[in-house]
Amino acid sequence: MARAQIKDEKTYQKLRDEGASKEKAARIANASANRGRKNVGRKGGENPSYDDWTKDELLERAREIGIGGRSSMNKSELVKALRDH
Repeated sequence: MARAQIKDEKTYQKLRDEGASKEKAARIANASANRGRKNVGRKGGENPSYDDWTKDELLERAREIGIGGRSSMNKSELVKALRDH
């Protein structure tokens, strides 16, 4: 069943089946519908790897996107949470 906020249902469902969160799958599916799959795949690489960020930078980013429990996470847990979000 198609959702009004999801522009590319096929891509969304594939990402969900692969384990992506609802938010991440919707973000990627809508971006690919707007700009085309090739352009979305080519876009990455503008920021350094999370491994190169300080813990304070990771905490700030986690706060910006609303990751719960971030204050009790160590650096590796923050990196994993941000990558999985």
